[in-house]
Amino acid sequence: MKKVFAILSILFLLQACNRDDIVQPVSYNNPELSLNIPPGFPALNNSVNANKPTKYGVELGEKFFQEKRFSANSTISCASCHNKSNAFTDNNAQALGIYGRVGLRNTPPIQNMAFMKFYNWDGKILQLEKQPLVPIITHEEMNSSILEIIGKISDDREYRDLFRKTFGDENITADRIYQTIAQYLYTLISAGSKYDKIKRNEGDTFTESEARGYEVFREKCESCHSTALFTDQSFRNVGFPLNPNSNEAGRARVTGIDADYMSFRVPSLRNIEYTAPYGSFGQFPTLRSVLDYFDNGVLDAGNLDPVLKNNNRRIPLTGQEKEDLISFMKTLSDSVFVGK
Repeated sequence: MKKVFAILSILFLLQACNRDDIVQPVSYNNPELSLNIPPGFPALNNSVNANKPTKYGVELGEKFFQEKRFSANSTISCASCHNKSNAFTDNNAQALGIYGRVGLRNTPPIQNMAFMKFYNWDGKILQLEKQPLVPIITHEEMNSSILEIIGKISDDREYRDLFRKTFGDENITADRIYQTIAQYLYTLISAGSKYDKIKRNEGDTFTESEARGYEVFREKCESCHSTALFTDQSFRNVGFPLNPNSNEAGRARVTGIDADYMSFRVPSLRNIEYTAPYGSFGQFPTLRSVLDYFDNGVLDAGNLDPVLKNNNRRIPLTGQEKEDLISFMKTLSDSVFVGK
């Protein structure tokens, strides 16, 4: 009798092992990834240290980044606007979201986020883990909700497997989604441009035009586009044409302070060759048009940046200086980063 019972028990266990709904306990190794911090870059921000990228966390975050089910009609993903080949921008004047709805602003690039203090044009977001919810719920972007997204993916076997590998269980939560997307974004470090190779003495040299452009940059641009990030991460009103949308107020949308009206975060110049058009709502189709605007004179404002206010609202540039400056800015292009 005992022998029969033992045989039946074994048969039952074998049958149970073939059932799809049985999750077998497996121990996964999810090691932290070492971020290759380039020489001269600022320190990592505190959020990175609290949410260090891991092997499967980054894999899960990248999968979320490509996931179109994040939008209400499953047509728009993060990658729809942040296209790698465009340095993670979309080359539209203003972002295009669900049903072709036009957003308020130009899609910013998302390189070197691990070193940034602020996110978005107005610096509303201070922690990258809090950013993903913004496009998810915004009417012009994904027009969805995190609960709707969790409902869509909760039965997806690939996601269940990745959550188990990342967190040790299959519990899908909003915070875990945000954390893994941030982990993926933290790995998007761009420091492989011609400029970087020259600074690292790796054999490249500037052309005559690039070298002249570098000198113009250091004289007339570096005060704002400083550090290895090519932005000082400050907020400035540089007198660009105003967005006609009445919802726009720049940094003042966040602070409520008049002195911040139409001030925007200084953008990085890294990979700028790939990210046209330029400006907070794509006011300028080319780099030359930006330089021409500075040369001809910007809009006046009570809070116009002193660099311009004290120089008759201009950054005077000759035609040759503009050509050379553009040549230099193109040395900041990281073709490997964008996959070109």
